Amino acid sequence: MVRLDKIQQKLHELYEEDANRFFVEASGASLEEAISSAAIQLGVKPQFVDYEIVERGKSGFFTINPRDWKIIGYKTKNADLIIASQETGEQILSEAVEASKNNTVDGQAFICCLETGIYLKVVAPEGNGRKIKIDDVIEKFKVRSLPLPPETVLLPIIKEANSEYHRVAKYMRVAANDATITVNISDDEMSAYLYVLPPGPGGTDVTVEKIEFFLKNNRVVYGFDEQRAKDFQDMPIYKTEYLIASGKKAQNGNDAYMKYNFEVDRTRIRLQESQSGQIDFKELNLIQNVVAGQPIAQKIPAERGVPGTSVTGRYIEASNGKDISIPLGKNTRLADDGLTVLAEINGHVMINKGKIIVDPVFIVEGNVSLKTGNIEFLGSVFITGNVDDTFSVKASGNIEVKGTVGKCDLDAEGDIIISQGVIGKEGGTIRTSKSIWAKFIQNEKLVDAGENVVVSDGILNSVVMAKQKIVCNGKRADIIGGVLSASEMIVARNIGSPTAGNDTVLNVGFDPKTKDRLTYLLNFVENNQKMLNEINLNLKVLEEQKKRRGGLQGEKEEAYEKYQTTKYTLETEIAESQTEIESLKEYLNTIKTEGKVSASGNVFAGVTINIKDFTEVVRVDCKATTFYLDKGLVRYGKYEKIAPIGGPSGYSTN
Repeated sequence: MVRLDKIQQKLHELYEEDANRFFVEASGASLEEAISSAAIQLGVKPQFVDYEIVERGKSGFFTINPRDWKIIGYKTKNADLIIASQETGEQILSEAVEASKNNTVDGQAFICCLETGIYLKVVAPEGNGRKIKIDDVIEKFKVRSLPLPPETVLLPIIKEANSEYHRVAKYMRVAANDATITVNISDDEMSAYLYVLPPGPGGTDVTVEKIEFFLKNNRVVYGFDEQRAKDFQDMPIYKTEYLIASGKKAQNGNDAYMKYNFEVDRTRIRLQESQSGQIDFKELNLIQNVVAGQPIAQKIPAERGVPGTSVTGRYIEASNGKDISIPLGKNTRLADDGLTVLAEINGHVMINKGKIIVDPVFIVEGNVSLKTGNIEFLGSVFITGNVDDTFSVKASGNIEVKGTVGKCDLDAEGDIIISQGVIGKEGGTIRTSKSIWAKFIQNEKLVDAGENVVVSDGILNSVVMAKQKIVCNGKRADIIGGVLSASEMIVARNIGSPTAGNDTVLNVGFDPKTKDRLTYLLNFVENNQKMLNEINLNLKVLEEQKKRRGGLQGEKEEAYEKYQTTKYTLETEIAESQTEIESLKEYLNTIKTEGKVSASGNVFAGVTINIKDFTEVVRVDCKATTFYLDKGLVRYGKYEKIAPIGGPSGYSTN
């Protein structure tokens, strides 16, 4: 029997609860807008606002006098606890997953209200996690303002903790207040999101079965995430889009590609310096030798695409990978599998014009001398000794000389590596379309590189040209005398000398070969134009004589015909040369680099530095200086250290 004092106490508690509530007034064109306005004032989400309607609004197209909705709003009972629970729902799940990795997860309890009753699920802890207690379960019933079942019903479920829902009490369902489910499908139909409004008093919660049934009846037939549905049932997140289904993206097949068993990127190769700071050519070991029958590359076939499926069941096509042809080149063949590239001969494997080739290597044991004669070889040449004076070596690949090079000619399409240096004796030429690497260069008539010239000890009284850089890198890496030209940069330790500074000329900022060709053509045109002018004068005299006498005879007629032929030849050559001159000038104007000269040590007075068309003669010795062009003047700046240059594509038999 309920006593009167208990009724009075309960009424007093309800009065105190209402007295402590914070009320706000809000209005809006619709009831939802008014509730949203109240939620903003209360600092909560709209689902946690209870309200009383003060004045019903009117709106619509045919409404003559529209009127706003007016309400008094306040937080729902236990709103703060519910908010904390929902806002941290995802966080709790992620923390639980993280804790599971450490084998420590606290026990949990969940309540679900269905038309068949109130259900409780208790999950046992893992590892050293905390167990659920009766007080925890009681608190959850209080938060949801649900009737509390007897402890005799709750305790066995808490003790068993079998992660299944158990009916613990009846539930007076009010169907109109059930949780409301909607689903939003993304524009690309690859994701489906639940949007659930919370149940009202007496309303039922959302279950996994109800979610799955609702999705199937609303076009979502693929990618249903049952685990996320279970998580939502246990810890619902209302009025927030919740990912519940994901489509399977189409996976385009990978293109076919070649897998190489050798290094194809020359920039990865680096020189090694000894403790003394000199380049140790003995440690290059850069040749990529192969033997006949050795696999050198393999084609990885294109893959078929894997089609995808949207959440609505729509088929999403995938494209297959693109096929490629196997780049078979000289001295290579396909294996029986039709995918593997094999070497046909012993030699040096490389990529040349997009093809895999194996270059044969011609080895000269000893010196290039009377014993061998001149060498001309379609491949790479390796010389274990020296190249004697007056002999020549030509190769379509690389040339490597382990000894010295005298007054002779070297010509290669690949890199030239000279381990002991060059003693030109004021003669000899070294040409390559790539780079030249040497210990030193001395008294050489011409050194011409299509890329870089790299020297470890220095350059003395030589003519050196490089389309990119000239680098002297070592403790004795000096440039003394001679004419050196590079489009990008010239670098050395010391430049010039106290007694021979005036003999050192450095040119940067232009392509030296193109500039030489341009100079030659300009002189050629000038000389031919002078000859043409003289011929035109002679022709004019002969034509006047022919006009007065009615013709020419004998030697004069022959001279007239000869002058006509020579005139035609000169005019043709001048026209062709002028066309080439314009082309060369246009090319030189496109070169963006200004050009620099850098010395880590001394630059002695008398050294001439030409940057593009501007000249500077060093008048006073200077140290650690970089010369550069600025507004038409050659400036003196602080020494700039050059970045390392990739090593040659040559080889060593060490």
